[in-house]
Amino acid sequence: MQILYLAHRIPYPPNKGDKIRSYHELRHLAERHTVDLGCLCDDAEDLKHVAVLEKMCRRVCVVPLRPEKAKIRAVLCLVGHKPLSVGYFYDARLQRRIDAWVGSQRYDAVLCFSSPMAEYLFRSRGKRSLWNGPKPPRKVMDFCDLDSDKWAQYARETAFPWNVLYGLESRRLFSYETRIHEAFDASIFISVKERDLFRRKSSNGTDPFVVSNGVDVDYFAPEADFSGHLAENNMPQWIGAGSPMVVFVGAMDYYANVDGVLWFTNNVWPTVRRVFPTAGFVIVGGRPDGAVQKLHGFEGVHVTGFVRDVRPYLHAASCSIAPLRLARGIQNKVLEAMAMEKAVVATPQALEGIEAVPGRDVLSAHTADAFAEAVVKLLGDKTFRDRLGQNARRYVLQRHSWPAEMAALENILLHPNNAMTQ
Repeated sequence: MQILYLAHRIPYPPNKGDKIRSYHELRHLAERHTVDLGCLCDDAEDLKHVAVLEKMCRRVCVVPLRPEKAKIRAVLCLVGHKPLSVGYFYDARLQRRIDAWVGSQRYDAVLCFSSPMAEYLFRSRGKRSLWNGPKPPRKVMDFCDLDSDKWAQYARETAFPWNVLYGLESRRLFSYETRIHEAFDASIFISVKERDLFRRKSSNGTDPFVVSNGVDVDYFAPEADFSGHLAENNMPQWIGAGSPMVVFVGAMDYYANVDGVLWFTNNVWPTVRRVFPTAGFVIVGGRPDGAVQKLHGFEGVHVTGFVRDVRPYLHAASCSIAPLRLARGIQNKVLEAMAMEKAVVATPQALEGIEAVPGRDVLSAHTADAFAEAVVKLLGDKTFRDRLGQNARRYVLQRHSWPAEMAALENILLHPNNAMTQ
């Protein structure tokens, strides 16, 4: 099968939510079919990994995203009707390469990862072969999350003028998502809840498919000894040395993560410290926002910045938290901590799409007081947190297998009439 795979971010290294999913999709398909990859790269450091992708795919085109020009393209969308994110992720250089490939190669399927990548098909010079030819390729969109609803959440949580801008983006993006769903042969969401939310808002009667996220349970395994790794990174002595430790893992330039960490530090952490004065809170993730950097050194808070491997920090932690107030889809950070047998405390928003049982596999808390109570209980009761962690890994092993989910994705591409929408 000849497949064209388009992604808004380079799928390697798989070190953040969307890239983890796109990497596993690409790897699974490239092992079984002939794949051409076209994508953008918004981090210059990632360009050094292009060779890895070239070994996987027949042809690879990675176009560096120039932030200044991308922002100008986004702003120009204000005078039209398209979402700002579509303008941001549209680059004429990538369009030319895609057009050349489509003009010289008959594809059996095109898989777009994230809604802005549909623009490259809508604007392609090879429209006839893509849309109206005798055997056009099957076009599949992996929306992952319902991003239009994410922007609606941002609009509700921010003040003027951002709330107006985010609200506009939400409305335009939902219209664009609906257009994609109607034009493409199949659409995919990351969870039943995301799919059902789209279905409630859309008048189109065609059901999208659901393909969930998995976890590399061999990589995120609880048995390894990472104590030496922590020492090599000059971490504070209390990390991994017996003092209670709470950890958050996530990209720290992402608004929802920043908002969650600030909320936890200001509203929950003081209560935890009153009960456990030596407890530490470690924030693990690259590109920390300025407000997050200011937390470093406050009441046992440590901000690591970028780390090559998050597992040592999860391994050393007493528990992991996901205090997200704004969230869509499935949080890989939650699944990865659960896979490492860590007790997790999360808001209901962070558990959207994860069907773990609160109280058995994970703890759910929707207020600052409830969150603090849950963290205090875990820090003070090793037997309970160990049992919760064991149940958490068991849940991941049973419900979040990459091979099973990627086989479902492949089935949608190969055998659409036999695929299940769930």
